[in-house]
Amino acid sequence: MITNVKKRFLPGLLGLILICLTLSSCSSPASLLSSAAMLKEQRRFDFFTQTLFVQEMKENTLNLHYTLADPERFGIKSHKISLGGYSKDRADSTASFLENMTAALSDFHYDSLDTRQKLTYDILEDYCQKQLVAASLYDYQEPLRPTTGVQSELPVLLAEYAFYNPCDVTDYLSLLTCTEDYFNQIIALEQKKAQEGLFMSPEAANAVIDACQTFAADPETNFLIDTFEARIDGVTNISTEKKALYKKQNRSLVENVVVPAYESLADALEDLKSSGTNSAGLGYYPQGKAYYETLVRSNTGSGKSIRQLQQRTARQRNLDITALHNLLSKNPDLLKSQDPKIPSEDPTAILNHLLEAMQADFYPAADSSFAVNYIHESLEDTLAPAFYLTAPIDDISHNVIYLNKSSNYSGIQLFTTLAHEGFPGHLYQTTGTYQAGLAPARALFNYPGYTEGWATYVEMLSYHYAGLDESLAEMLARNQSALLSLYATIDMGIHYDGWLLKDTASFLQGFGITDLGTTKRIYELIVAEPSHYLKYYIGYLEFLDLKEYAKTRFAEQYSDRAFHQAVIRMGPAPFPILKKYLPHFYTPEE
Repeated sequence: MITNVKKRFLPGLLGLILICLTLSSCSSPASLLSSAAMLKEQRRFDFFTQTLFVQEMKENTLNLHYTLADPERFGIKSHKISLGGYSKDRADSTASFLENMTAALSDFHYDSLDTRQKLTYDILEDYCQKQLVAASLYDYQEPLRPTTGVQSELPVLLAEYAFYNPCDVTDYLSLLTCTEDYFNQIIALEQKKAQEGLFMSPEAANAVIDACQTFAADPETNFLIDTFEARIDGVTNISTEKKALYKKQNRSLVENVVVPAYESLADALEDLKSSGTNSAGLGYYPQGKAYYETLVRSNTGSGKSIRQLQQRTARQRNLDITALHNLLSKNPDLLKSQDPKIPSEDPTAILNHLLEAMQADFYPAADSSFAVNYIHESLEDTLAPAFYLTAPIDDISHNVIYLNKSSNYSGIQLFTTLAHEGFPGHLYQTTGTYQAGLAPARALFNYPGYTEGWATYVEMLSYHYAGLDESLAEMLARNQSALLSLYATIDMGIHYDGWLLKDTASFLQGFGITDLGTTKRIYELIVAEPSHYLKYYIGYLEFLDLKEYAKTRFAEQYSDRAFHQAVIRMGPAPFPILKKYLPHFYTPEE
């Protein structure tokens, strides 16, 4: 599911580091600095992170638009129109930038920074270190994953591109002209991967090709035409004549640029499909295990090794299964209530119910609004059952939750899905973090383990907000946790231990799952989306462990509300860093 726009550092920032190095002062022990000198150093660090943020925002139009509703408030009066790109030269330049940024960070007097600045510093340093490792494995990246790939996410981001002013309309139209070049760069990357024996499996290629062809079918009725016209009709300071002209331009660009770009991508993948000889996990590629390790670290934010994660997953599954056995031994009739009634089937009513029900465990949500939309039918087969599009950091009122009608979610499944995406999930976490006043530069970094782990953690709590019998709520939550653990174990088994289909089947048979068709679908999905399920499950486990640490650390001063608020105030970060700073952000309830 989409929780924010993809972000990456770009070579255009190289000049920033040189500026900051020029401005830096000679090093001296922080303990010898006067209060005035420490304040000066804090201001210098703020200037560094603010300049970093502004320069990065200027490099990618989608990142800029989905991060800021009013760029001029941040001093951004002009920017290039770009979707970003994929090339080895760009990757090499980014690696050089990361090295320079690491050097620039080391020149600051760390101990003179305040707590929030130290948190940002640690995140920047950690990010640079991890991305430098990933940069050496550039050819292993895969932008075209069947469910979470560019080909599926881009249409949604374009369809939801808000028009705050007339300039947004012209930026959007210019952005559409970039589609062909952007996809050509992806095609070049895929061709290089094919030459090096790193191309995706035939099954994954077929799924991406099908998605592209579905999107490109019937260009004249493509949903990017209707959504554009609906959005521009809502802009009040554009004349009727200008709107008609823009609608005509958009239709032409969709039909003659965007759709042909998707067709070209599908054709290129069709030509390359036969080169994908590995239908198993990443471990079967030469440096596949190393790449998987970097992917897991990036996607989970965990500091544990793969072996430790496997052990932690197995331990939690045993705890959940034991709890299930105990619950059912006391009340066997619980099995008859696995599809219980919920307060409402209306998504908006459910979200409002959740907002009220969560008050005992969470501080009040930020004052914001939300909308519930449905995924266009042309994308139903290639997108997740639901997802949340983040609000800009300067306008927390623009929140959109998407539901996929093809998933047919209803009842408790719909209820917990909306808890995951809305309250107290992604929407609550995002708006609460913004309201906490994080440095804008923090918006540059994507930590899926934090965002998806939080949403999964609160999803488990939400069973208790649905008005169910407590034993039934506990059973359903434990069962969901155990199911997710199976996907996580299979993910690590396939990509790290080299499990084949027969190994996956054997593992699932141990839990009573014997349908080979189901097993094959699970296997192929996880092969094509390495570490995808770990964002959710490992992130969830890390929150459970962080909570246990908090209970021990704060003893009688611990409360769930205070713990949740501390996590929100710290914002997205790797879990070792969250643990380090939790005592600084934890405020006991009075």
